[in-house]
Amino acid sequence: MAGNITFTMIKPDAVKNGHIGSILKMITDAGFRIVAMKFTRMSVAKASKFYDIHKERPFFGELVEFMTSGPIVAAVLEKENAVADFRKLIGATNPANAEEGSIRKLYATSMSENAVHGADSDENALREGGFHFATSEWFDKDGNCIG
Repeated sequence: MAGNITFTMIKPDAVKNGHIGSILKMITDAGFRIVAMKFTRMSVAKASKFYDIHKERPFFGELVEFMTSGPIVAAVLEKENAVADFRKLIGATNPANAEEGSIRKLYATSMSENAVHGADSDENALREGGFHFATSEWFDKDGNCIG
């Protein structure tokens, strides 16, 4: 499955600004299939654990505060070359540097409130997807449980 799976979160800023539907449309129009999805709100403990890799960075506290400030949409996506293709679709972290037509160029308001998260490697995609979803919540195109 590695190579064909990625993980994303529509972040609290994009949820608050009403962009869930537009972002999901861009994702599916780009050929991604939703394997698992939920509308949820992360606790401080869960966000701290998810972003543990950044715990020594100066922005860690602000990141956790932002990611717990409102609901998110978490999703596992499937497509050949999923991680690289999704990173291209979402654009650069800084929306000022993002390509025209990318999700972040269209919906991000700043470098910290950048609308979406995208896994940066096949390994992280599986880890992040597993963090938010039990394998019993992952489904193939026919609606059969993958896990």
